[in-house]
Amino acid sequence: MYNKRIRPDERPVFPKRALITGGMPYGNKELHFGHVGGMYVHADVFARFLRDRIGKDNVIFVSGTDCYGSPALESYRKLKEGGYDKSIRDYVRSNHEKQEETLKKYKISLDYFGASALGDSEAMHNKVSEEIFEDLYEKGYLEKLSTPQFYDEEFGVFLNGRQVTGKCPIENCQSEKAYADECSLGHQYMPSELIDPVSVLSNKRPTFRNVTNWYYRLEDDIDMLKEYIEGLKKESNTRKYELIIIDEFLQKPLIHIPKKYLEDKGISKEELLKEFPQHELFDEEKRKSFMVTFNSLDDRDMARKVLEKQGIHYTAGKTLVPFRLTGNVEWGVPVPDKEDTKDLTFWVWPESLWAPISFTRAYLKNKGCGEDEWQKWWNDDEAMVYQFIGEDNIYFYAIAEMGIFKALGNLKFPQIIANRHVLFMDTKASSSSEIKPPMADELLEHYSADQLRMHFISLGLNNKSTGFKPMVYMNEEDKKECKGVDPVLKEGNLLTNVYNRLIRSCFYTTQNIFEGEFQQGEVSLKTREFAEKKMLEYERHMYNQEFHRISYVLDEFIRESNKNWAARSREADKNNDKEAWRELLVDTFYSCKVMAVLLHPIAPDGCEMFMDYLNIPEDKRWDWELILEPISKYFDEGEDFKVKYLEPRVDFFKKPQWQYTNGD
Repeated sequence: MYNKRIRPDERPVFPKRALITGGMPYGNKELHFGHVGGMYVHADVFARFLRDRIGKDNVIFVSGTDCYGSPALESYRKLKEGGYDKSIRDYVRSNHEKQEETLKKYKISLDYFGASALGDSEAMHNKVSEEIFEDLYEKGYLEKLSTPQFYDEEFGVFLNGRQVTGKCPIENCQSEKAYADECSLGHQYMPSELIDPVSVLSNKRPTFRNVTNWYYRLEDDIDMLKEYIEGLKKESNTRKYELIIIDEFLQKPLIHIPKKYLEDKGISKEELLKEFPQHELFDEEKRKSFMVTFNSLDDRDMARKVLEKQGIHYTAGKTLVPFRLTGNVEWGVPVPDKEDTKDLTFWVWPESLWAPISFTRAYLKNKGCGEDEWQKWWNDDEAMVYQFIGEDNIYFYAIAEMGIFKALGNLKFPQIIANRHVLFMDTKASSSSEIKPPMADELLEHYSADQLRMHFISLGLNNKSTGFKPMVYMNEEDKKECKGVDPVLKEGNLLTNVYNRLIRSCFYTTQNIFEGEFQQGEVSLKTREFAEKKMLEYERHMYNQEFHRISYVLDEFIRESNKNWAARSREADKNNDKEAWRELLVDTFYSCKVMAVLLHPIAPDGCEMFMDYLNIPEDKRWDWELILEPISKYFDEGEDFKVKYLEPRVDFFKKPQWQYTNGD
């Protein structure tokens, strides 16, 4: 059910089949750099690696546009006010097409990029959503609740999630914005808990009106989830910070009560607690508030009513709450009519969790596969699902999704790979924040896709939020601090300068000294052992999705090989030693070939070009069974082995023209 933790000296075992999903962008926007650099590049590098490692027919990589939800509705409403005369479907389709084009520019190799409200993926997503709802309903996992929903009295309408803003009620939350029932950091709460709510329509405090919806009883899964998380802690390579965040939600319902509010009201703690249902008190003398935990959400709600009646301020702690499945907005996936509920649509978050299943099924159907073929990818012991997400969505994918998947019974738990925030300079990259990050397409006016891909994987987002600091967006003071060195180009220069130069040196030396005849021979033991060491390190880091460590391995491999070339070529040239040149070419071409296989998931075009100039057959180029074999092993015995002629000043890894003119 998860990637096993491996020892440093242990070679990882990969699944026979793998399905990779990338977190879905909302349908109300084009992609900013955070979407691409914070998640998609990492998912793509892993997908490309697995295609090379276990075979391209054994890997599927899917994602798509999240068409529904309040962000799309609110953006569309504002456009309509400005004179936009097309439908919301047209609006979402336009953004979907732009997203898809951007991903292609960054070489994101999706097998299927769907859209929950468009084309064949819409039809499949509606079908899958209906099947899942019916299954959960029949098994008794759903409950119908009448809960307060925000209502704007001035406009006479119910408000969707993004039409209400306030302050997150979760203790110590640092979110910039909180909405009706979730904040920008993914904390979940009931609408009635939102602090200081304001309607974005009237700019006034909204009222509440009860609305009936279907909920999944997520709070019932707490024991199952605790057991599962303990297993991850002991045996898996799941990221530690991810486990910490999950743990925070698996606590008993609790309330934090600032002591000063009791003092202001002249109420003693003991007097207040007498009115609470069964509870446990945690009170430290030095803390400004005390904490009260309860056995159930109902008990906590009873205590909240006591506090509200007394006018005492409080904040809630993270815990599992009923997971809302439905809503009453027209723009959404239709929900089957049940009991006395009609014309409901799915809330965007639950249907987003199973959208990758819909996209998988749509992809396989388009390939002519059978109706149940998707089960080989989502519920087979020989398969693994890897879901790449941002840290704000851990609650949904690592908690709510697991509960629903367990209830359905025909789905394995995916491996959740949550990246920390990629920051613009030192600010969280968000199109809703005050500082707008650059759009992904805009970055390609300044850097090549390979340079950006190399840089993004080096940021170490598996451990910490990291700043993306392109020099082209810096002020003059920051440029001086960088001493004229663009941080974004550091890793890319390894390709465009060092590796590129090393490959060209091999080809040009072959042409100049050996009249273009490729030199064959036995690779030195030192070269083979070093290549094997780097390959094994790379493989372990890829297994653990530690992409920044991969960049370290490649840096050491390429620079050491380049240093070896410099030293040995000087000696061979000094002594006019043709045999030394031959031995050096055998070793260096071999190292460059191994490097190309390792770099292929990150910078595919240049690596393909290198293999093409070596004339290595396409079906063998990325075969990991051959990765440490000499180049001659890629050809049949007795086959005439020749390389292509390399014209002067040809680059395998290209950079934008302005970088050439600036002398970089």
